[in-house]
Amino acid sequence: MKALVLDQSVQPPLMSVLEIPMPELGPHDVLVKVAAAGVCYHDILAAGGILRRGISPNVVLGHEISGYVEEIGDLVTKFIPGQKVASILTEACGLCDRCRSGREHRCRHGRGIGHAINGGFAEYTKIKETSLTLVPDDINMTAAALLGCPIGVGIQAMIDVAKLEMGETLLITGAGGGLGTHMIQIGKAIGARVMAVTSSPEKIAKLENLGADDILLMEDVDFSEIARALTEDEGVDVVVDCVGPTVFQSCVASLNQFGRMVILGDVTGGEIVFRPAEILFRDAQISGSSGTSLKNLERAASLLSSGAVNAVISEELSLHQWDLAYQHMTTRESFGRVCLIP
Repeated sequence: MKALVLDQSVQPPLMSVLEIPMPELGPHDVLVKVAAAGVCYHDILAAGGILRRGISPNVVLGHEISGYVEEIGDLVTKFIPGQKVASILTEACGLCDRCRSGREHRCRHGRGIGHAINGGFAEYTKIKETSLTLVPDDINMTAAALLGCPIGVGIQAMIDVAKLEMGETLLITGAGGGLGTHMIQIGKAIGARVMAVTSSPEKIAKLENLGADDILLMEDVDFSEIARALTEDEGVDVVVDCVGPTVFQSCVASLNQFGRMVILGDVTGGEIVFRPAEILFRDAQISGSSGTSLKNLERAASLLSSGAVNAVISEELSLHQWDLAYQHMTTRESFGRVCLIP
């Protein structure tokens, strides 16, 4: 089968489309014929050598996967060949305390799909049945690739971690990216006022079309000053940061009293320096969030089926067009998610 293999983690990365053996199934494995695989910034960081920990040599990247059940292991009971499926980001055992409590994304024995084990940038991939869910018939398969990440990831960050409520104010950094474009829609579905932060003036109209109430352009004025001005100097209830260190100080400064900040992305792998008093005297909370559970994968499917959230696809490319995907993402030309179609 054809697969896009990470040869060397450098910038730009060395990637090759190669013929590799078909995966051998264990008793609880499902062979998935990949329909689409989203390109997450995690893939960009891994390919470029910024993210190295736990990445297997010559791995097939790609953790945003949709496809069709091609074959099943002897003990698989949840799926049959021909069904449409999508995956979470982790190969979950299904047996540990975290899996049994609905936190499969942090399985004690889990391995990252497209990280520690081969992922979806290939014609076929194998995934344990404990990491898959059925895709409703009314969702097309390119959109289905985004159910786990970014949509399920966004749901988990905002509902489970930040506990965003109707009527609250939400600020999202990196709003024009694959995460941000879907976070805007999730925030509006919850009933929040959404402030979208972007460094790309050409994306303003598109962000407005997604439902953003306010667009904060990163130019000469710190966006925290604009956020505070728009809230009568109160600040926002929730910040979801999809960017990382370069905007950390501004995110904290945007929070109101008792504000909650969720760090969802880090596109540089850099460090931050901050004064604890900034958190202390706001009575604020800063949390990290990564991955998504099967429950939130199913929530994502419901939002797509209802039309409350639409998959934002920037472009669909072949495995051989990886360089183009990398270029468009690192230069911020893409709006929403770039997908590879094996």
